Amino acid sequence: MGVRHAREYKEILEDLTEAVGGIEDSYTFFDMTAEEWEGLGPAERAEVLEALADDVFYGLGEESTIAVGSGHVTYHPKRHIIEVSVDGTEIRLVRLI
Repeated sequence: MGVRHAREYKEILEDLTEAVGGIEDSYTFFDMTAEEWEGLGPAERAEVLEALADDVFYGLGEESTIAVGSGHVTYHPKRHIIEVSVDGTEIRLVRLI
């Protein structure tokens, strides 16, 4: 199926990286512990979050919702957005067009 988008992928990835970074324990997606996450420097954390956003983007092509830590990332194809939420509350929308 794939996630349909008209914006540049680079721009979407930047927005999605920032959005998943808003999920406090997003690092658990990669089975990292809090101690491992705390041990990373800012540049390393940025790389992990970008890899997470990339994996989630492509995963949304198969599953409409993906759990990321205590949050969820949901693709809404009819609305052309990706919604990032924690505890059922939207924290960020990523526009695809």
